[in-house]
Amino acid sequence: MARYFRYKSPEDVIADAESIGESLAMSDDFSALFQPIMVGHLKVGGRLAIHPMEGCDGTLDGNPDELTFRRYQRFGAGGAKLVWGEAAAVCPEGRANTRQLQVADHTAAGLERMLTICRESHAAAMGTTDGLVVGLQLTHSGRYSVEKPLLATHDPILDPLTRDRSTGRTVDASTPLLSDDDLKRLEDQYVKAAIWCAKLGYDFVDIKQCHRYLLSELLSARNRPGLYGGSLENRTRLVRNVVQRIRQECPNLVIATRMNAYDGIPYRKAETGDEPIGIPCRHDLPLVTAWGTDPHDHLHDDLTEPLQHVRNLREWGVQLISISLGNPYSNPHLVRPAEYPPVDGYFSPEHPLHGVCRHFRIAQAIQAAVPDVPVVGGGYSWLQDYAAHAAAANVGAGHVAFAGFGRATLSHPEFARALETEGRFHRKQICRTFSYCTALMRAKDHPLGQYPTGCPPFDKEVYGPLWKEVEAGR
Repeated sequence: MARYFRYKSPEDVIADAESIGESLAMSDDFSALFQPIMVGHLKVGGRLAIHPMEGCDGTLDGNPDELTFRRYQRFGAGGAKLVWGEAAAVCPEGRANTRQLQVADHTAAGLERMLTICRESHAAAMGTTDGLVVGLQLTHSGRYSVEKPLLATHDPILDPLTRDRSTGRTVDASTPLLSDDDLKRLEDQYVKAAIWCAKLGYDFVDIKQCHRYLLSELLSARNRPGLYGGSLENRTRLVRNVVQRIRQECPNLVIATRMNAYDGIPYRKAETGDEPIGIPCRHDLPLVTAWGTDPHDHLHDDLTEPLQHVRNLREWGVQLISISLGNPYSNPHLVRPAEYPPVDGYFSPEHPLHGVCRHFRIAQAIQAAVPDVPVVGGGYSWLQDYAAHAAAANVGAGHVAFAGFGRATLSHPEFARALETEGRFHRKQICRTFSYCTALMRAKDHPLGQYPTGCPPFDKEVYGPLWKEVEAGR
């Protein structure tokens, strides 16, 4: 298969985008990326953000471990002014993997140390912590909880792809949903976790609504009965109550959310070919449980409800929004356009530039709907050497307030400092979207049930040996 990334200049990227019917702007004036901006009462010193990147390297009881501390030391020293801490579960049964962080009494000291390390390393590298804002993402994994799936609704396309580890079978119509009472009790757990974050000194918390984890799945739960399904008002009841209660309990804590604006539908590998392309799973129309998606054509978004939701979030008290797309388990080409798929993935059914431009276009639409709420856009990593040029163009034009980088920060955590001081990224550290990090994350044959994730090609000392272990176990 021909590889897509063959560019020698930003102009090459722009021309290729035009050749496939997309419009993409680039700028070599990076000054917009280093302008301060207010997020609520917080002054953020620049527009480059580290998106929440799970390291899957905590302890079995949900505490951060040495590799976790190492990542946040590197993130802090890297110069980005918005460090969006990774997913931490609000209860043990809501963890997505055996080594995911948890916010609880017994993990408070570890989470505080993680924050302190991030801030101290930033001060050492940058001379001050002025303008540094650090948060933590609060999650319940719902359908993807590691012990067993905890469903918000049944999805006729996704259910056959969802395996229940406790039984070894996929879920079906007989698998019970979380009850309304279960969801009501979860409010208390989110609020308790937010109170802990405020006590520990985090600047903001993110109420996670993306990638078909619990709150994301509720957004699509049109077919769910009761108080948390059907109407948009019902589907957003849990996040609304959580946000409003946190505002009351923690008035100085900024509330953020990372949310899906477009789900699409699940894909699977084609049955033939050495490099199998992803093809859509069989589905009936109209689609019922695909948020932000045209119910008659999954290839097109329908932002009617996502736009209304972000306006509501602003009214409820959310002051920072990060936009994502798709589901990393079932349609990863939507979430993170890549040159190479992970070992359990498929080759992209579209030119990755379509995915990049979809991210940019949808984030721009969300920012236009809530111009007074800073929006973080994503989709930059596949652009590799030219990601900063696209970020500068998008932020400079006001299409988004921040450019968020995820997997690219594992290989090049000092990307922001390099760009500010040298005017470019370090080429030998730029993520090439080889998907090693995802492959490590998917590898489970480890004594703790989960390999840590990082970048074996560009962080060889730590993750190279782990990758060799994974390869040896195949």
